[in-house]
Amino acid sequence: MEKKQNFMLPIAVMFMLYFMIAFVTNFAGSMGVIVKNQYGVSNALSQLGTLANFIAYACMGVPAGIILKRKGYKFTSLAAVVVGLVGVAIQWVSGPLGSFAVYVCGAFIAGFSMCMLNVVVNPMLNTLGGGGNRGNQLNLLGGTLNSLGGTLAPVLLGYLVGGSIETAKVADAAPAMITAMSIFVVAFIVIFFTDIPEPHKETEERALRLSGKGRKDKHSPLSFRHFVLGAVAIFFYVGVEVGIPNIANLYMSELPEVGPALAGTFVGFYWLMMLAGRLVGGAIGAKVSSRQMLSFVSAVAICFLLLVMFMPSDITIVILDYNIPVNMFFMILCGLCTSVMWGSIFNLAAEGLGKYTPAASGIFMALVCGGGILPFFQGLLADAVGYMLSYIVPIIALAYIFFYATVGSKNVNTDIEV
Repeated sequence: MEKKQNFMLPIAVMFMLYFMIAFVTNFAGSMGVIVKNQYGVSNALSQLGTLANFIAYACMGVPAGIILKRKGYKFTSLAAVVVGLVGVAIQWVSGPLGSFAVYVCGAFIAGFSMCMLNVVVNPMLNTLGGGGNRGNQLNLLGGTLNSLGGTLAPVLLGYLVGGSIETAKVADAAPAMITAMSIFVVAFIVIFFTDIPEPHKETEERALRLSGKGRKDKHSPLSFRHFVLGAVAIFFYVGVEVGIPNIANLYMSELPEVGPALAGTFVGFYWLMMLAGRLVGGAIGAKVSSRQMLSFVSAVAICFLLLVMFMPSDITIVILDYNIPVNMFFMILCGLCTSVMWGSIFNLAAEGLGKYTPAASGIFMALVCGGGILPFFQGLLADAVGYMLSYIVPIIALAYIFFYATVGSKNVNTDIEV
């Protein structure tokens, strides 16, 4: 009888990479506080690292899917780890070099890695788990670690910077970046020496057959109105998810009674609320439809952000001798709302796509670039009218998401054969 292969080690590495996706991504957002001080840039330009990180998704989303199909899980994951190592290393050396351009370049390269890892980690964990409930369980566990990575990034960075934004330097973040690079090295070694099943890798024979003169499908995911509107909703959603805490971090770091260390910890609670929200969403997901869930959380998030904008910032609460503006607590609560939006939007947009679903996933991944574009524009508005009024950007985006949940998610193209 053939001995069943044990995949515990590669599964553990995939969990580490799940953690790294959120850690490196949120690290780029939290670095805005540092680069704003060291390089003397505006609020908008402080978000350029985040913009570069997410623009990479627009460039790499579809190609990453093609690489995965043709080269398989092992090659794609190894390539992603190497690219991630290079990207973080470039950001690391930007500190001693004192170059903002080098930092942005590193963030852009790291974004390529995060996109490739997003494409490979979910299906790879499903494969290593043998599919079915076990594969889904592994992805849920990985998602929990993803939320944990997102929570720790701003907290750790705030701790490394300390209490004063005036002394913040990229070099302060070196321990975190060295840790990230070490994890990438360990992941590469383990993946390289592990045999990984490749059930979805495209064989040469199949590639040749598909490249023949077969009938070309006249439809695509873009033929479905509810998918196109859903793709726009994904673009807006990721921008909302990232922009809310990034701008709050900039705002709170400048408050004399708060500072970067406490601001980073406080923003970390936003990502912790996302973790809690995903646990709750998973528990009630079988009883509440994606449409109901998305419409409810988008409406509540708008209410929370209106309170963030218009509640006087001099209304504070004392925590450990620090005066924390009460409106920032509503910023934290937004994490409960954004936590379930990705899954809800994806479910609604992919409903009824059938054979077009894989191509739709690649398009979704490309539109994750909204996570860099919207915070950049929110930063521009913060420079012009102030931090609080800049939250009109995510409010408008959330209004569109509410429209999608209530109106735009209906499949009106049921005549297309799937």
